[in-house]
Amino acid sequence: MSSEAGMKDAELGLKEVELNEVDQEKLPMTAGLAGDTNGAVKGEKGEATPGSGLGVGPATPAKFTGLSKDELLAVASSPAWVRSRWLLLTLFWLAWLAMLAGAVVIIVQAPRCRPLPPSPWWQRGGLYRIHSPAFQDSDGDGEGDLAGVSQRMEEVAALKVKGIIIGPIHQNVADVVNETRLNKIDSTFGTLEQMEKLLEVARRKGLKVILDLTPNYKGKQKWFGINFNRTDGGQDVLKEKEAFQFWLKMGVDGLSVSGIEEVLTSAPHRVIEWQNLTKNFSGDDDPRIFIAGTAISENEEILQLLNRSDTDLFFSYYLRQILLASKPPVARSVQQSVENYIENCGKSWPSWALSGYEMGHMASSIQQHLHGLVHMMLFTLPGTPFIYYGDEIGLEDNQVNKGNAPWMLWNNSANGGFTSKPSFREAPLLNQTVQGQKSSPSPLSLFKKLSLLKIKERSLQFGEFQSVYSKGNVYGYTRVWDQSDRFLVLVNLDTQSAVVSLVDSSLPAKASIELSSNTERSEGQISLTDLHLNAGEGLLLNFPYVA
Repeated sequence: MSSEAGMKDAELGLKEVELNEVDQEKLPMTAGLAGDTNGAVKGEKGEATPGSGLGVGPATPAKFTGLSKDELLAVASSPAWVRSRWLLLTLFWLAWLAMLAGAVVIIVQAPRCRPLPPSPWWQRGGLYRIHSPAFQDSDGDGEGDLAGVSQRMEEVAALKVKGIIIGPIHQNVADVVNETRLNKIDSTFGTLEQMEKLLEVARRKGLKVILDLTPNYKGKQKWFGINFNRTDGGQDVLKEKEAFQFWLKMGVDGLSVSGIEEVLTSAPHRVIEWQNLTKNFSGDDDPRIFIAGTAISENEEILQLLNRSDTDLFFSYYLRQILLASKPPVARSVQQSVENYIENCGKSWPSWALSGYEMGHMASSIQQHLHGLVHMMLFTLPGTPFIYYGDEIGLEDNQVNKGNAPWMLWNNSANGGFTSKPSFREAPLLNQTVQGQKSSPSPLSLFKKLSLLKIKERSLQFGEFQSVYSKGNVYGYTRVWDQSDRFLVLVNLDTQSAVVSLVDSSLPAKASIELSSNTERSEGQISLTDLHLNAGEGLLLNFPYVA
């Protein structure tokens, strides 16, 4: 019995030794650091914590040394590892070259963006014509003045136009040439200091200022019937060249004269001299503009003057005759007139106007249902739109006495906020004023949106123009520039609604509504094959470029 018991004790001892002599490869990486060889957690005195492992015998720390440097180099130099490294390196460079080749193919095959044409500031938005005597009275004498224009510069800047045209403001006795001083301000309008202040305020608002220097603006003949070809010195009676230099040196961004037909009749070279003089004051970052204008109403005469005058912009009421020729205007006639004008402009930059101090306001001559439509045409046809003060709110000429230009209506206080001078005029309705039309929908809010689109959309600035629809009283055209968004403009000139079906290879089946002169029109996409236009509606649609 004693011998058998001794053998059993020996076997148990051997098993304990086997358990303690665990193979080093089976030890955890942290062996010898925080736990014992059996994974038991050591206590404060280095003894195994009961229940944490096998708990057999004292803790024996183990060290893991890893491979030595020589051993690593030996493994890395083995043929298998060398082949693996070369394979991975080859695959990496092949993948990199494939991606590079793919990028090159995409760049080569992708259509290149068309370079933007050089465009001075007056080709990138509208110009706002201010009739100074009726815009804002700052001193309570009942007459608009330069200080008043400065006071209202915030409201003008909100229209998102590129510049304003003020004047004429120089001294002029009607039809008396010797009493006209082009470089002297009529005291009714203010002083040179106030003009300098106006220029400063305009610059802060990002607006350019153009001065109208039409000599005999209070009389009948704009240029007093002067024969500029006289050799006795009479042609210099106005000293207009000196006046041009005076105002350009002061800092105006351009000059404008009307009645250009009177000058072209006797001395067309004079217009060229004025244009060159203006260019002499221009810099690469500060171009100045010279505008020649006419109040002639016959379109054939306007086209002749357009071809004879070589100026930065030619102002006329060409669009006015198109829209007043018949009621309602016929789409085919409108198309032919618009295309004819653009063709006659050639390389010259077109411009469009419908109202001004010679003709009055749009609301007093164009049917009411066409007001929003007309503004849509002004801002979407190729060229620069001229806007007469007050047209953005539908100002009417009959809101005045004695045939003078109407006061601008800023709010529904006495005199519309134009002057503090006591008057018997009733306060206007709020919805007739700038204050009452600041929120949508309103003529003013539509105007601002159109003006902003003209500034930011390349297709509306200098995109190609093409007529795509002309039936009955509905006219449509597109504006397209390279890979930018395209625009489709549809105007229903009739007093009745109309249904339009557009089938053209250059047009998609649907387009998105950008703007409508009809306040009831909801946003979203619309089918071009069954499109309903309300009476007098101008509809601006956009669709993306597709390669």
